[in-house]
Amino acid sequence: MKKQASDMGRRQLLKAIAVGSAAGAVATISGQALAASPAVATTTEKGDGYRETDHVRSYYASLRNK
Repeated sequence: MKKQASDMGRRQLLKAIAVGSAAGAVATISGQALAASPAVATTTEKGDGYRETDHVRSYYASLRNK
Protein backbone atom coordinates (compact mmCIF):
# COMPACT_ATOMS: atom_id res chain seq x y z
CA MET A 1 0.00 0.00 0.00
CA LYS A 2 1.24 3.53 -0.85
CA LYS A 3 1.70 6.22 1.80
CA GLN A 4 0.31 9.63 0.98
CA ALA A 5 2.69 12.57 1.20
CA SER A 6 2.10 14.90 4.11
CA ASP A 7 0.50 18.29 3.42
CA MET A 8 2.15 19.99 6.39
CA GLY A 9 4.37 22.23 4.24
CA ARG A 10 1.41 23.46 2.24
CA ARG A 11 -0.73 23.93 5.35
CA GLN A 12 1.94 25.97 7.05
CA LEU A 13 2.27 28.12 3.93
CA LEU A 14 -1.48 28.75 3.84
CA LYS A 15 -1.52 29.64 7.56
CA ALA A 16 1.38 32.04 7.05
CA ILE A 17 -0.40 33.72 4.15
CA ALA A 18 -3.59 34.12 6.21
CA VAL A 19 -1.77 35.54 9.23
CA GLY A 20 0.35 37.82 7.06
CA SER A 21 -2.71 39.17 5.28
CA ALA A 22 -4.45 39.91 8.57
CA ALA A 23 -1.34 41.61 9.98
CA GLY A 24 -0.98 43.69 6.83
CA ALA A 25 -4.60 44.80 7.02
CA VAL A 26 -4.23 45.82 10.67
CA ALA A 27 -1.04 47.76 9.91
CA THR A 28 -2.69 49.56 7.01
CA ILE A 29 -5.79 50.51 8.99
CA SER A 30 -3.85 51.68 12.04
CA GLY A 31 -1.46 53.66 9.85
CA GLN A 32 -4.36 55.44 8.21
CA ALA A 33 -5.97 56.14 11.58
CA LEU A 34 -2.74 57.64 12.93
CA ALA A 35 -2.33 59.80 9.85
CA ALA A 36 -5.90 61.08 10.19
CA SER A 37 -5.68 61.90 13.90
CA PRO A 38 -5.19 65.56 14.82
CA ALA A 39 -1.85 66.70 16.15
CA VAL A 40 -1.57 66.65 19.93
CA ALA A 41 -0.37 69.83 21.57
CA THR A 42 2.76 69.12 23.56
CA THR A 43 3.07 72.48 25.26
CA THR A 44 1.63 72.91 28.72
CA GLU A 45 0.10 76.13 29.83
CA LYS A 46 1.90 77.99 32.55
CA GLY A 47 -0.24 77.87 35.67
CA ASP A 48 -0.16 79.77 38.93
CA GLY A 49 1.72 76.95 40.57
CA TYR A 50 0.98 75.10 43.76
CA ARG A 51 -1.49 76.74 46.11
CA GLU A 52 -2.29 75.41 49.56
CA THR A 53 -6.04 75.90 49.86
CA ASP A 54 -8.31 75.13 52.81
CA HIS A 55 -9.26 71.66 51.64
CA VAL A 56 -5.57 70.81 51.07
CA ARG A 57 -4.71 72.01 54.57
CA SER A 58 -7.50 69.90 56.08
CA TYR A 59 -6.24 66.87 54.16
CA TYR A 60 -2.70 67.41 55.45
CA ALA A 61 -4.07 67.82 58.99
CA SER A 62 -5.96 64.54 58.70
CA LEU A 63 -2.72 62.81 57.73
CA ARG A 64 -0.89 64.17 60.77
CA ASN A 65 -3.60 62.91 63.14
CA LYS A 66 -3.19 59.26 62.16
